Amino acid sequence: MAARLSLRVRNRSKKGGFKRLPESIELPTDATVEDVKRAVAKEAKVSDFNRIGVHDPKTNSILKDRKALVRDLPNVVSAGEVLVKDLVGSLHRRVGPQIGWRTVFFIEYFGPILFHCIFAAGRDYIYPALGSYPGSASGKPMPALTTIQQLSFALFIIHFMKREVETVFVHRFSANTMPFFALFRNCFLYWVSAGLACSFVFYAPANYSLFGGVPLFQDIARSELNVIDYLGLALFVYGELCNGIVHLHLANLRAPGTTEKGIPSCVGSSVVTCPNYMFEVIAWVGMIMVSRSRKGR
Repeated sequence: MAARLSLRVRNRSKKGGFKRLPESIELPTDATVEDVKRAVAKEAKVSDFNRIGVHDPKTNSILKDRKALVRDLPNVVSAGEVLVKDLVGSLHRRVGPQIGWRTVFFIEYFGPILFHCIFAAGRDYIYPALGSYPGSASGKPMPALTTIQQLSFALFIIHFMKREVETVFVHRFSANTMPFFALFRNCFLYWVSAGLACSFVFYAPANYSLFGGVPLFQDIARSELNVIDYLGLALFVYGELCNGIVHLHLANLRAPGTTEKGIPSCVGSSVVTCPNYMFEVIAWVGMIMVSRSRKGR
């Protein structure tokens, strides 16, 4: 029979503690702090183990590294117990309810994909309802998406689909949750700027006039690729590939099931310590060069 680790469990404070707290829990010898949380949550009938704070029995300080091995915590081992606290009365009261990091990333990156698909597919209905384009008054149909518009659509979808794939399969998060209100802040940035604003500009016909005003957006509706477009496309591909390589490297610096961080040593790390954002900026510069637009005449 495999060796087991037995720990007594006590509430850290007399007020606001768990009412159905078990006297002790049995864990495997390779159990982590997160395993303690899960075991206590199961016995105490707590639906979300993230609300359980595990504390050092001698210092009363919270054990922040959720992937730390219990057997490597001398105060816990010598005392044979852990102290627990209901974070709903502390952390949750200060910052509100929590949501998973991976969930936030997935939702915020989904917004731009959604908006670009809506505007690209529904442009025959959206743009005539909000403004006019040359020939619209005489019933002339809206011109089809140009080569540049199709390319811009592809680049945006590729960029954010890559982010979604990395969120699910590559990124490793040191914390399980973040404040729920941050979801709205993050989504506003991505959904409004990269989603609504960019998609409205990208798929408008040439010399489109919003609400009958001065004609807008001309270059994005051009059909021919030029030197700037090819250079932008090259920068986009280079930036996205290198960004993906860096993300894989950073993920592999952290062993599965741990939260410790290593020092990056990969493409671009001789320029900046963590070059993932440097390459993302390069990719965005390339995207801007392809999708550039200026005021119509």
